Amino acid sequence: MAQQPYSNGPVQNQLVQSPDGQGYSPAVPGSYSHQMPAKVPPHQSSGQYSYSGSQNVSQLNNYQGPGQTLNRPPVAAFSGSPVQQPGPVSQALPPALQNSAAVSCAGTFPPGASPPVLSNWQYSQTPVSQPLGAQTSHLAHVPGTGSAQPPSSLPGSTNPAETYQYAASPGAPPLQNSYMKPGSAPPPVTQPLTPLHPPRPPLGPPPATPHHSPAAPNLKMNRSVGYSYPALPPGYQHTSPPGAPGMNASALQYPDGSKHFHQPALGTNHLTASMAGLSLQQEGLRPVNLLQERNILPTTLLKAPVPNLHEDIQKLNCNPELFRCTLTNIPQTQALLNKAKLPLGLLLHPFKDLSQLPVVTSSIIVRCRSCRTYINPFVSFLDQRRWKCNLCYRVNDVPEEFLYNPVTRVYGEPHKRPEVQNATIEFMAPSEYMLRPPQPPVYLFVFDVSHNAVETGYLNTVCQTLLDNLDSLPGNTRTKIGFITFDSTIHFYSLQEGLSQPQMLIVSDIEDVFIPMPENLLVNLNENKELIQDLLRTLPQMFTKSLETHSALGPALQAAFKLMSPTGGRITVFQTQLPSVGMGALKSREEPNQRATAKDIHLTPSTDFYKKLALDCSGQQVAVDLFLLSGQYSDLASLGCISRYSAGSVYYYQSYHHKHNPVQVEKLQKELKRYLTRKIGFEAVMRIRCTKGLSIHTFHGNFFVRSTDLLSLPNVNPDAGYAVQMSVEESLTDMQVVSFQSALLYTSSKGERRIRVHTMCLPVVTTLSEVYLGADVQAITGLLANMAVDRSVSATLSDARDALVNAVIDSLAAYRSSVLSIQQPGLTAPFSLRLFPLYILALLKQKSFQTGTNTRLDERIFTMCQVKNQPLVYLMLMTHPSLYRVDSLTDEGALNINDRTIPQPPLLQLSVEKLSRDGAYLMDAGSVMFLWIGKNCGQGFISQVLGVPNYGSIPQNMTHLPELETAESIRTRTFISWLREQRPFFPILYIIKDESPLKSIFLQNMIEDRTESALSYYEFLLHIQQQVNK
Repeated sequence: MAQQPYSNGPVQNQLVQSPDGQGYSPAVPGSYSHQMPAKVPPHQSSGQYSYSGSQNVSQLNNYQGPGQTLNRPPVAAFSGSPVQQPGPVSQALPPALQNSAAVSCAGTFPPGASPPVLSNWQYSQTPVSQPLGAQTSHLAHVPGTGSAQPPSSLPGSTNPAETYQYAASPGAPPLQNSYMKPGSAPPPVTQPLTPLHPPRPPLGPPPATPHHSPAAPNLKMNRSVGYSYPALPPGYQHTSPPGAPGMNASALQYPDGSKHFHQPALGTNHLTASMAGLSLQQEGLRPVNLLQERNILPTTLLKAPVPNLHEDIQKLNCNPELFRCTLTNIPQTQALLNKAKLPLGLLLHPFKDLSQLPVVTSSIIVRCRSCRTYINPFVSFLDQRRWKCNLCYRVNDVPEEFLYNPVTRVYGEPHKRPEVQNATIEFMAPSEYMLRPPQPPVYLFVFDVSHNAVETGYLNTVCQTLLDNLDSLPGNTRTKIGFITFDSTIHFYSLQEGLSQPQMLIVSDIEDVFIPMPENLLVNLNENKELIQDLLRTLPQMFTKSLETHSALGPALQAAFKLMSPTGGRITVFQTQLPSVGMGALKSREEPNQRATAKDIHLTPSTDFYKKLALDCSGQQVAVDLFLLSGQYSDLASLGCISRYSAGSVYYYQSYHHKHNPVQVEKLQKELKRYLTRKIGFEAVMRIRCTKGLSIHTFHGNFFVRSTDLLSLPNVNPDAGYAVQMSVEESLTDMQVVSFQSALLYTSSKGERRIRVHTMCLPVVTTLSEVYLGADVQAITGLLANMAVDRSVSATLSDARDALVNAVIDSLAAYRSSVLSIQQPGLTAPFSLRLFPLYILALLKQKSFQTGTNTRLDERIFTMCQVKNQPLVYLMLMTHPSLYRVDSLTDEGALNINDRTIPQPPLLQLSVEKLSRDGAYLMDAGSVMFLWIGKNCGQGFISQVLGVPNYGSIPQNMTHLPELETAESIRTRTFISWLREQRPFFPILYIIKDESPLKSIFLQNMIEDRTESALSYYEFLLHIQQQVNK
């Protein structure tokens, strides 16, 4: 414990913190900066949310999504590091340290077994023998089915990367305000609380009468698992706490220990919470008749619901952008979960770029001896020397060193250490967390140089972007780099010191690939920079005369794997066609006329070559990222496996051509820059743990499941999301709250072994109405989308579509029959699920799941990859785009960020009814944007924003707004660039008129309207109503 043992994010003292708060590669400047500046709302009332101590609230947190008016700082108080992400634990521990007692997941699957096709998706892990009356098709999972690779095997899971608003703003659904507000009267206390130390108001649960009034079924009073040593509510004092057999709960009350630290009790607000809270809760349960209330879409981006926890606990909770659960009220039993007909699962964005991250450099990492959970804000200290794990309830000793708090420099306050004050934290890992010395950053680029590839002109863009960003590749003095090109043969490039120019070595035996001169093919970037730059300048010209049309992608990848396996690292491969020779050669399977039929479309790989190679790569800590730039069918279903199982990512540029499709060039250049310069973690593993009684049974995302609950991630990037499905294995009786923890162990590009831990705490409930009250409709939609991708691949597309529709029917029917006391005509949904039918309809119209002949197979597969690998916020935008009217933007309610004023127009429903011919509308669909100009749009907007005299002179293929110095132009461009900055990919902006060929795509995104092959929103509601009322 020599020097400064800690560096803890934003707390002010001299912390060992790198400028960007991450310890590596700061956010990319310019259009990709992920560090969103903080905006302090003008009328912030000082006492509204305490952000524990004097920490600046993370910029990210303080930043609202488009359309949001700020009326108070977002409630994200995650002290210190407001942002956190999930990630599992103890990964590559040496076997001796690995512990399988971690709450292990129920069934993961024997290699090779494929999940049986079930017509019923149950959310539980119940056996398939369901009563015949059950709805056909619920998303089911049966333990022990699937394969050792995540059954989830399509890439991509999502999680809230940017659901920035979790401030409960007055206009927001009232259920978000249900926890007790700082402004409300303190709970009436019916008997004096044990005196604790005076500076704190009495926060523990008041010992109110344990029975609840029917008026507030959701405010329950349970045994406090929390932080206060004393004062358990009467009636609980002598029960033995779960998991601590033989220990009297009264043992929790140490008369002396408790004086030192009173911590608020975890758990929901109790009955004594101000009555205002009750009426808010009831409003949250208000039934909404969807057939009558047509304008249910909020005018600002939807926020994650705030769990109904005591606010001292909630302010320590994990940021929902990083870790989010489909149900913020966890059902006490599997039977209750089954009854609700909603899926239980988590959505994670564990490696998200954070503007603040407390980093602990202490010599000691405190973990539970039994289940290996990392100490976190939701454990309870029995006294100074003992703490109780919040996942398995084991009582652990507090190590001597942990009694000293390096931030406050006080001895004897373990509960104030940063590890216990931040739900997201990063530890510098000691040597026992390494199986080998941390690897150097190694980057290998593999380029298709066949005639087809040269014709697209992609090499110019890629080599130039690499040249521009060589110095920004994450790394240190050990960074290595290498290049391979291929057509029907494989070309290596020796970059040996002393050569005057790079030397090309050709291997034409693609059946048995060998590596010539391996020591000079991957070289130190700093020592050989001139040769590397020389190669990047000459590569685009080297193959211009090539007539070689064949593509030996398989052998090129085998060569790349052999070259990389001694160290591990990242392979980046660029491919422009179907591989045609050598191992992994493929044949075209797309028949344009059958594109549409939901029957036999080829969503499964045609060979296991790419999956097997990916698993070999994963075993050697190598990930493969695929950039597919192709106008023809390239069988992405097969090629994508190389990235899915090696924890890589897939990028797809349909019909890329430097002359015929110039907007794609800018897109590739911007996305490649972000890809090359974003932070990266090497040789990573992630484990997700949860309170005993809960179990994880299916993972979604790009990775390989190494043991039941350990995900192998040879590379981890800040733009990847993951999802998991869960079930309640044992009843959560006597538990007031449950916790989830993800731990991600990785090697940073600077060669440090680090562990990023996120912990989330949620209340347990016993009634169906409370389960519905806490439903997070976006997280539910995201998890169902992941499950539906799996269903499409294991069964058929139409099965997946049916299961999505049945998910809505079943949950609304359960709500109608079990929660509604008065049966009303119409289609009734709880307020929390009012957008559920709309979001599911949007999924059915999304490219992954739509029917109709206009979706190319590779495009469908790519969208499925995105569903499985994108954080929730991007998935939701891709599924249900945002529509704004932009011809009359004002500064009213605007955000002010870094001296920029960003207009916040309200969101509109996705229906042509909302369009007026005299307006201009921006549709933000995530990876693409459309600016639709109405025929009678005002002359002012056309000349001052588009820079042309009138509607008729707007060019057909306009994709950029001119930089004019008019107020209207500045507002419009600022708004668009602000939307673009918030994401890792670059959406092209298409400016379209009535007669534009792209208008049909714009109209297809009008989810609420009817299309040739899909119902309108109103027709869909009628269909749901008919089924619910059966």
